[in-house]
Amino acid sequence: MNLTLTPEEQSWLADDAPAGRAMAMRIVTRAAEFLGAEALVPITSAHIDGCLYHGDAGVHFAEKLVSGDAQAVVPATLNVGALDLSNPGRVRADEHFRTMARRQMDAYLALGCQPTWTCAPYQAGHRPALGDQVAWGESNAIAFVNSVLGARSERYGDLLDISCAIAGRVPYVGLHRTENRRARLIFDTGGLSDSLKALDAFYPVLGAIIGKAAGATIAVINGLPGALGDDALKAVGAAAASKGAVGLFHVAGVTPEAATLGDALQDSAPEATITITADGVRAARDDLSNATGDAVDCLALGSPHFSEAETRALAALADGRKFRIPVYVCTGRHIIDALEADGLRRDLEAQGVEFIVDTCVVVTPILKRMDGVLMTNSGKFAHYTLPNTGYGVIFGSLADCVRSALAGKVMREDAAWQ
Repeated sequence: MNLTLTPEEQSWLADDAPAGRAMAMRIVTRAAEFLGAEALVPITSAHIDGCLYHGDAGVHFAEKLVSGDAQAVVPATLNVGALDLSNPGRVRADEHFRTMARRQMDAYLALGCQPTWTCAPYQAGHRPALGDQVAWGESNAIAFVNSVLGARSERYGDLLDISCAIAGRVPYVGLHRTENRRARLIFDTGGLSDSLKALDAFYPVLGAIIGKAAGATIAVINGLPGALGDDALKAVGAAAASKGAVGLFHVAGVTPEAATLGDALQDSAPEATITITADGVRAARDDLSNATGDAVDCLALGSPHFSEAETRALAALADGRKFRIPVYVCTGRHIIDALEADGLRRDLEAQGVEFIVDTCVVVTPILKRMDGVLMTNSGKFAHYTLPNTGYGVIFGSLADCVRSALAGKVMREDAAWQ
């Protein structure tokens, strides 16, 4: 296929075009040609993952765009950076790391992006409308914007995400096109108990099952409650994107493109139906842990970033009691503001919670040791903790996590999983 640009798009590549926008446009058009796109399509928003420091090249790339007077032409939120700007000293890194990480974050602000610093921009009010074409980075955010909001994004990685935000265009391929959003697999949860489906930890486990079995294939989940909230759907998408390459999933009767099972399938026959059993759920739950025994050194919550509702649930479960191990809660500035309004942040910090803002403990060196056992209720943390931090992982529900942090040893309730 040959890529056809409009006269306006061609003008952004001209010799007299602003250097930064021309650079971004060249990247977008080369990506479009590589992907076999026939055209570009305008976007209404972006979420940028390239602001996280992984090395000096990413800093120089962003600063080159800045020096070329580039600006994001659509609203663009920023994913986590490598520093907690409210407390940069908690990051255990050398001066070069700190300096370059800050330069990278500053460069993206200079490009006109919003200082949200969160992997859950949908919790910070960035919620594109159904059918909007967008360019979102970060795996859980991509899954959420496609699946829960019904906007349309491909999986935009670092550097391409900001290039699309500056160009205001994306290649018209993949999940941007209606025909490519059709579910091809059905995951049937109809045989599982209502009590299991009421457990918060069921949803990251379900996501892990889907990610492992589906890979990048679009699936529809059948048989879930109709009143699922954002936190449960967030957990499904984050785990599915970590265990597989899921950029879009449907939930029959819940998500906007799946009012019925037939809608999700676009009235086509599925390629396969996978029945999820209680035994399969327990096996997937156990697979999220790679440590054994009852030793636990810290608790980490908030991958994706903890919501206000999740934080209030944590406080209710703890009920004013002090934790015996460090409890890290990774969240966004917008959530912290809400918690400070009624003193909940102060109360939880007095109990031993350490709030990590603008970043998280798995993508930047914050944990005080290089090994140990970390407990979490996050399928995404469970997947990335060992390779990124050296810690072993114990997975459990939020109630399990709180009981364990209060006791200073692993305590998990198994009855609901039977």
